[in-house]
Order: sequence, then structure tokens, then C-alpha cells
Amino acid sequence: MDIKNFTNLPFYIKLACVLFSLFAIGYLVILAKEILSPLIFSCLFSILLLPVAQFFERKIRLPRSAASMISVILLLSAIGIILYVIGSQVSSLANDWPQFQTQLHKSVDGLQDWVSANFHVNESKQATYVDTAKEKILASGTTVVSTTLLSLSSILLFLVFTFIYTFFFLLYRTLIMKFLESVFLEENKKMVHEIVEQVQFIIRKYIIGLLIEMAIVAGAVSLAFWALGIKYAILLGLITGLLNIIPYIGIFSAMVLSALITFATATVASKVLLVIGTLVITHLIDSNILLPVVVGSKVRINALITILGVIIGEMIWGVSGMFLSIPVIAVLKIIFDRVESLQPWGIILGDEEKKQNKLATKLVARNKKVKG
Repeated sequence: MDIKNFTNLPFYIKLACVLFSLFAIGYLVILAKEILSPLIFSCLFSILLLPVAQFFERKIRLPRSAASMISVILLLSAIGIILYVIGSQVSSLANDWPQFQTQLHKSVDGLQDWVSANFHVNESKQATYVDTAKEKILASGTTVVSTTLLSLSSILLFLVFTFIYTFFFLLYRTLIMKFLESVFLEENKKMVHEIVEQVQFIIRKYIIGLLIEMAIVAGAVSLAFWALGIKYAILLGLITGLLNIIPYIGIFSAMVLSALITFATATVASKVLLVIGTLVITHLIDSNILLPVVVGSKVRINALITILGVIIGEMIWGVSGMFLSIPVIAVLKIIFDRVESLQPWGIILGDEEKKQNKLATKLVARNKKVKG
């Protein structure tokens, strides 16, 4: 069926086809999570490392296998350094556990007094509720520990496969490109090549911009917390920078974690408000100034689609889905804008109003011409 015949179909048939396709794709994506998630991460990493691998191949004259392996090792080293810094800070934080317990007991006592004064529930009944909840938590302790160990092993296995796939993507990139070109008709090969090149350019620019933004946010927050006398300023800055990769939700999660850690280690309660105020100001500067300048690219995704993408990504793939949602939407936007039958979907994803209005006007004129 060509585009003209599909356009002339009744609306409910077209809607049914679209919904059926979305449900089928969604079900397959959820079913193949263990395979697709590391593959997509590997694809992003390989796009990021491609210039590094090409440098070792062309300038140092290394074979492609050696250049790909060295590129992956460099990426592993960078991630290892970040994890080492975070781990050293977390181990220092563990030394403040007794202080955290003391602070928690004081807060619980204050909360009990407030509940007793406002809701007329005496402290003995409150203690009974707390003891019951404590017994339930302790009873499920074994399950929690086993689940945590299983999650850690799954994460380790996920990382191993991700870096293995990254190596093979770099090693067989020419073969993969020839496969993508040979799948489509001869008249579409040029467009496929252009889409692949554009995807590589945009995604590489997006990831590098995101890393720069992460470093700036982490450094600025660490410096601000250090100037305010907040304990573990470097750790809180790194947490904020890493979580800031997730749009909107990440900064809120960093705010909650930073407030809890500050509450547990600070002697003055007002420092919690300083932490929250600092992160709110950081988010405003980041979203309105830093993000458009550093991360801004030729593909702009509107805020509504961004939030929906993050939420749907979390529902489908959990935390990894939240990180992957924006790059995947950016790739879809590139494809939609260049495939004539999919251009209406590119309009709803876009953020540049003038450009999207021109494209919408063009599509309306084309549809009138087809129907005529």
C-alpha cells in the first residue's frame, strides 16, 4: 500500500493501525529489555568513542581491533575514576552513621511530640506503631538483602555486556553500515546514509554537551556547598551532576538526597534550606542558560515530550530507560523529519515553533495535493 492509498483510508482504520503498531512495538521492547538496553547504551558509547578509535587507526596506524579495544579501555578508566571518587566519599559518609542515628532519634521525638499535640495520639500508641513497622522491616530483611545482591549482580552483568557490545560496534562499524544501506531500496540508500551520519553527529554532540554540562553542574554545586560549609560537598556535587542527566526528575532526586544527607550531618537545620535553595538556583541557571548553550543541538525536543519520554522510559526499562529516553527520542526525531510519511510525528516532537509551523504548512499543502 502506497502513501496515497493509506492517506485515503478512514480515520478510524489509520488510528487502529497506529495504535496496534505502538502496542506491538511497546510489548516487544519490554520483552527484549535485557538485550536492547545494553545494545542501545553500547550504540551511544560507540558513537561517542568513534573519533577516538579513528584517531588511533589513522594517526597511530593501529589495527581496528586494537584501536577499538583501547577506546573502550579509556572509557572504562574514566568511569572507574568517577566511581572511585564517589566510593571514597561514601565510605567517609559511613563514618557519620552514629551522628545520623542521633539526629534521626531527635527528629522522631520531635515528630511524636507534634503528633501528640495536634492529633491527640499519645506516645505509647505511636511507639506501638513504630515497633510494629520495625518488626515487619526486620522480618523482610533477608528478602531485601537477597534482592539487593541480585540487583548488583544484574548491574555488573549489564555493564560487562555493554562494553563488549561497544567493542564489537566499533570493530564492525563498516559492516553494520553496509547492512543498513543494503536493507533498503537503491533510491533510498542515499537518504539512509544521510540519516545515519546525522544521527551520529547529533548524538555525539548531545552526549559531549551532556558530559560538559554534568561537569559544570557538579563543579558549581560542589564549590557552592563548600563555600556554605556543607559537609561532603564533593559527594553531593557529583550526585547532582550525575542525576542532572535525567531531565527535571534528576534534579529533584538530587535535592532530596542532598537534603537528607545534610540533615543527618549538619548541626544547623537552616543548612538544609541553603542546600535546597542552591539546587533550585542551579536548576534555573542550568535549564535556561547552560542547557541551551552547551547541550543545545539541531534537534530540539519540547518539554512535554521530554517529561513523557522520561516517565514512559522509567515504566518500560526503569532507571536505564530514564537515561535513554531523550537520545532515543532525538534519533526518532531525526528519522521522522527525513521520512516523508513520518514528518507529522516529527512536528509533535519538535520545540522550534517557527520551523514546525513551516513543516506543518508544507504537509497540509501536500495532503491537499494528494487528495486532489
